[in-house]
Amino acid sequence: MPLRAGAISSKIAPKVAPVPAQANLQHVQRPFLAPRPVDKPAEAHVAAAAAGDAAGEPKKFLGFELITWQKVLPLGMMFFCILFNYTILRDTKDVLVVTAPGSGAEIIPFLKTWVNLPMAIGFTILYAKLANILSTEQLFYACIIPFIIFFGTFAYVFYPNRDFLHPTAWCQEMLDKLGPRFMGPLAILRNWTYCLFYVMAELWGSVVVSVLFWGFANQITTVDEASQFYPLFGLGANVALIFSGKAVKYFSQVRAGLPPGVDGWEISLKGMMGMVVLGGLIITGIYFALNRTIVPKIQLREAKKKKKMKMSVGESFKFLAASSYIRDMALLVVAYGISINLVEVTWKSKIKAQFPNPNDYSAFMGDFSTATGTVTFIMMLLSRVIFKKFGWGVAAQITPVMLLLTGVAFFALVLYSGPLTPTLAAVGLTPLYAAVLVGAAQNIFSKSSKYSLFDPCKEMAYIPLDDEVKTKGKAAIDVICNPLGKSGGALIQQFMILGFGSLAASTPYLGMILLAIVLIWIRAAASLNVQFIAAQEERAREGKAGSE
Repeated sequence: MPLRAGAISSKIAPKVAPVPAQANLQHVQRPFLAPRPVDKPAEAHVAAAAAGDAAGEPKKFLGFELITWQKVLPLGMMFFCILFNYTILRDTKDVLVVTAPGSGAEIIPFLKTWVNLPMAIGFTILYAKLANILSTEQLFYACIIPFIIFFGTFAYVFYPNRDFLHPTAWCQEMLDKLGPRFMGPLAILRNWTYCLFYVMAELWGSVVVSVLFWGFANQITTVDEASQFYPLFGLGANVALIFSGKAVKYFSQVRAGLPPGVDGWEISLKGMMGMVVLGGLIITGIYFALNRTIVPKIQLREAKKKKKMKMSVGESFKFLAASSYIRDMALLVVAYGISINLVEVTWKSKIKAQFPNPNDYSAFMGDFSTATGTVTFIMMLLSRVIFKKFGWGVAAQITPVMLLLTGVAFFALVLYSGPLTPTLAAVGLTPLYAAVLVGAAQNIFSKSSKYSLFDPCKEMAYIPLDDEVKTKGKAAIDVICNPLGKSGGALIQQFMILGFGSLAASTPYLGMILLAIVLIWIRAAASLNVQFIAAQEERAREGKAGSE
């Protein structure tokens, strides 16, 4: 049995057995007592052992091992580039489909339901099949490289040849026959390259951010590292939001210096997609370098992770219905998706009316992204105080309450713009521009509270659950609730548009539906808080019993 430094007494054993190979912990050579150390006092041996311990410790910088910094700094850069790209893509996709000929904000609900949702499901199936064939590194490249190629091709091939690629005349003929109620589906066919861009931009957020980045980050970081650095990734992401917003606005204003007859939006699009391609290449390069330098040094924790259960859509629905805890979590996710959708589409229709020119629309969205990044940065700093002083329950309620208050203000301004016209004119605003600004404030505060409070609350709620429930619940929510929330709001708007003839005519009813959805959300958050506290207490009792 090997000797330990702490066990050395003032009496020195005349002879010590050789140290077995198993005592060479963590592959670090440690000095042990000589066979006959009769001439040295015990203190010398203690000092020697302590010196051996110090020599065996890895070097640290700012309290963390060097290998930790070698991981988190490149990961932070990857996350910055991913979010930088996503903000540009998110703003550009809205400009393309909303300002396209024969299109408008009415196209978005149809896009999310009939194009985005099927493609998301198709990707999930394809990803599952590729995961069984390719290695983890190959799977990453197989997912991200098609995105890079598509966005570059769109700017330099699809958009310049849009008049040849789009069946404009046929769609206009069908619109004249079928009437304006079918403008949404026909606009998708008429501007199919723009709609494909919209879907690819949406998938960038779910695929590259959620699946590729966080999957890789969780693979190479420890729990201690994650608790320290993941919040900083969030702050860095909002710095990317601010920078990308400025970039969008810069390229949107570049047309001012162009000669007449030059398509300024095409020039702007090429510049922005050039940045997206460059960002994608940087992401791929960092991933390649980490796989050559850091990953081989890390013992991956695959053995400690349970294999994620494969559930069909039907099995996922059954599991959601069986667990009240998971059901409440699902309600939170679905309610957020529906609520933000109900307000956002109406708001974007007002933006188009205020800024019919694509460059003006894009410049406004750039300012919007910058403001969202700034407010979210502040909210993330405040969120740590909110969690510490008020707890999970209060933090989980802030996002729905924020969305309800700002949503009511937005719909009230849209519905009662007539009586408010003199008051708005006194401050230099038209009712339309006031609705655009209030809608922007609604989106900024709702999304900033979502990023800083709603998302952390959702992830924290998984922690007290046992591994089986955690795995099944997260799989069910990933498969069903994220797309269900987005398409749920879109379906409501489609029925409203088809029933009332336009988005504007259905605005009062959308406001009432928003109120009902948010109240359900608040109730689900309160119910989940009770279960969350109980689950934490039960886990603490189990841990205490296990230690005894």
